[in-house]
Amino acid sequence: MADYSAALLSALRAAAAGHEVEVDASADVNLYHLGNNQLHREIYQRALETPGVVVLHDAVLHHFFLGTLGESEYISEFTYNYGAWSEDLARDLWRRRSRSAADAQYFRYPMLKRIAERSRSVIVHNPAAARMVREHAPDAVIHEIPHLFQPPELPPPYEVIRKRQQLGVPAQTFLLGVFGHLRESKRLPTILRAFQYARESAPMALLVAGEFASSDLARSLEPLLQSDGILRVGYAEERQFWLRALAVDACVNLRYPTAGETSGITIRLMGLGKPVLMSVGCEVARFPGSACIKIDSGTAEEPMLAEYMVWLARFPDDARAIGARAAEHIREFHSPVRVPKLYWDALLA
Repeated sequence: MADYSAALLSALRAAAAGHEVEVDASADVNLYHLGNNQLHREIYQRALETPGVVVLHDAVLHHFFLGTLGESEYISEFTYNYGAWSEDLARDLWRRRSRSAADAQYFRYPMLKRIAERSRSVIVHNPAAARMVREHAPDAVIHEIPHLFQPPELPPPYEVIRKRQQLGVPAQTFLLGVFGHLRESKRLPTILRAFQYARESAPMALLVAGEFASSDLARSLEPLLQSDGILRVGYAEERQFWLRALAVDACVNLRYPTAGETSGITIRLMGLGKPVLMSVGCEVARFPGSACIKIDSGTAEEPMLAEYMVWLARFPDDARAIGARAAEHIREFHSPVRVPKLYWDALLA
């Protein structure tokens, strides 16, 4: 989210057309970025005290409140959103909060009412988030603006080839990648099991790149992560991230439960021309079916994912064609020319 905000700041300044853009200063209109994380406590409070335009990077703020409020404050906030009748439910959710990272029930209650009602307007990146805001604040002004893609300065091709060699991936091996903050909702157990099955049918490897959100999750997946064909690397600074992203042939970026977010990883990899396997949902409804691969959640998830892995590895030309359509879509709708103009329209409305 910090990378996104920095890229958006630069793009807004480039498209300012006589308007000034300042960071952390008094202004005619304040633009706040909020996510489902307790690190955003101060921004949330400021957005309530001095209302402006709020960008919801996650449309579920439930976990933010679990991390920032005590029990009585949490119950009060929950009932503010869903009525006095929900007090017993709130108490039960508080008692079971250790399960909140993976339990879908916590994602069913976004707790958006206060910020949506208080703000001048709300910016979201997809129809799922827009629906959540509307359900909590029917009179809120909502702008759906695509997630910005800021193209990187691409390294020369030989560096990408060298990166694959450093990872130990032969030229003819299809390399899949999982990137980002490795939390429960990223569906890693499913991905690893599907990969084990798919690898029996086609030459492929799987790069798992990023840090685990939970030490318990990391320990539980350790046996699977040590399987043949799994390449495990940690967090990398920006340039190394782009090298890894360019080195893979496809990206797996599943989400369940979802928080109404548009994945920055998905936008970045599609923008690079990589096919992305993603979970079906309203969050990805704007992506054409020909420009990505959408995987059903539930019982079909694992076998469906495995079959698509095999297909992409056996028919890499098809994978490249999907990636090319993905890049075309991102260039048209998520560009640093189009997106800032939409932001300015929202800010000046």
